[in-house]
Formats: sequence, structure tokens, C-alpha cells
Amino acid sequence: MLRRTSFLLAALVLLPAAGLAQSADSPATDMNAPEAEVWLPTLLTDTPQQGFELAVGMARRAVKTAQPDVEVLKSLRPGYATDAGSLIDVSGVAATWFATIAAANDYWRE
Repeated sequence: MLRRTSFLLAALVLLPAAGLAQSADSPATDMNAPEAEVWLPTLLTDTPQQGFELAVGMARRAVKTAQPDVEVLKSLRPGYATDAGSLIDVSGVAATWFATIAAANDYWRE
């Protein structure tokens, strides 16, 4: 369990850095390339439930970013769908995102 959690934390730390490493011929260096879709314009939500739904969506998007091949994702799903440890790890990722969103929303104080 500790090894799996350590791997998950390392992945969360290293994934953003991997996105910064781009080759010279990547679209990001082409000034005429269209801008990437802005899928997360804000962390602000009206309710805690909306904040939780955003957190789950962010966790799902992180998985799709790490493994963009949908067929590979589908082929791996049976393995982790029945592994309680993996499911708990996913819940931990969503909880971390939710804590970030809650702080951004001042914990929905009136």
C-alpha cells in the first residue's frame, strides 16, 4: 500500500513537469497554432457538491492526460476496478483536488 501511494504521489508531482518538456516542433512553439481549449477556467463553484463534482472531473482528466489511449484505459479498467487499494487511492486523489477547490471557495462560507 505504501509503495502504491508513493508511486501515485510521485506521478502527481511529475506529471505537470512532463507537460513542460516539449520538442521544438511541438504545436506550442507554433505562434499560428490555435490555443488549447480552456477546460478549467476557474475553481470557484456555488456549492460544495459542485466542488466535489469538479474534483472528480479533474481526477478523471488527470488519468486521461496520463494515458490518452482510450483502448489502453479500457483494457486496464478490469484490473483496478476490483482492487480495493486502487479505488481508495483514486478517492484520495479526488479528496486532494476537493481540498484545493474548497480552499479556493473559502470553504463556501456565507
